[in-house]
Amino acid sequence: MTTLRTTPAGAATTPPLPGAPSLTGRPRPLETVVRWILRAAAALSVVITIGIVISLLGPALAFFREVPVLDFLTGTRWAPQFADKSFGVLPLVTATAWTTFIALLVAVPFGLGAAIYLAEYARPGVRRTLKPILELLAGVPTVVFGFFALSFVAPVLLRGLLGIQVGTFSILAAGLVMGFMIIPTIASLSEDAMTAVPQALRQGSAALGANRMQTTLRVVLPAALSGIVAAVVLGISRAIGETMIVAIAAGARPQMVTDPTMEGATMTGFIARMALGDSRIGSLQYNTLFAVGLLLFVLTLAVNLVAIQLVRRFRQEY
Repeated sequence: MTTLRTTPAGAATTPPLPGAPSLTGRPRPLETVVRWILRAAAALSVVITIGIVISLLGPALAFFREVPVLDFLTGTRWAPQFADKSFGVLPLVTATAWTTFIALLVAVPFGLGAAIYLAEYARPGVRRTLKPILELLAGVPTVVFGFFALSFVAPVLLRGLLGIQVGTFSILAAGLVMGFMIIPTIASLSEDAMTAVPQALRQGSAALGANRMQTTLRVVLPAALSGIVAAVVLGISRAIGETMIVAIAAGARPQMVTDPTMEGATMTGFIARMALGDSRIGSLQYNTLFAVGLLLFVLTLAVNLVAIQLVRRFRQEY
């Protein structure tokens, strides 16, 4: 039984609930500890990001003291290991852009289609079964996807079934498999965003005579657009930063990629191969790792900044 306490004026009061602020207005000691732990957790990502930038800047600036930034960004020949060295990064950028574009062509329609089905059409039992299976795909190691692209997609699917002339390594095979890899990311986050749309909006649309498809396309998708944009941007970031698939299936030849059936070296693929080499620490060839890594960091940061603006623009509060 709860014991009532009497104030000096004689009024009966109940004891405060557990975790509630103290009657004196001062924070409890445990609350102060928890608050500082949460602040530290929030600051940790900022500290890690700053550490990454600092680790990249030193060798990258040493690289740019010997190689002009404009030559690095606009050059069309990448050959840091040859006697006649050339440091034009555009071949790596074009290969990265092609693989990311192909991956999005696969992942966005299939991911959104899966999200719409799970959120709007699937029965609860079907949703509980299919969603974990879909998310299981995200747990497959990327090296497995890389060998799948190399041993099945390129020789069997592209050359055998579709008759597309690709070599052992190709941007197309790597991009297709990368798209399948990021389908669970886009599908799961988009389904969560659509599920969060209030049921009253669907009921109001149905009351106005809209069928389920019209409600989905004209009510649910616009209402969940900020979450869907965030899911797609996360998929883009994963595609840009993917390493093992492109290192195994896309090839190692740095060239200007004008056709997805060509072989090409991406930025992450170059970093993976170069990091396993025998370049002397502090040499110009070694510092190319950090120059390419810094460019990759800047591109990913730019994508996320644009995404933040889009999410803020389309966000709706209910």
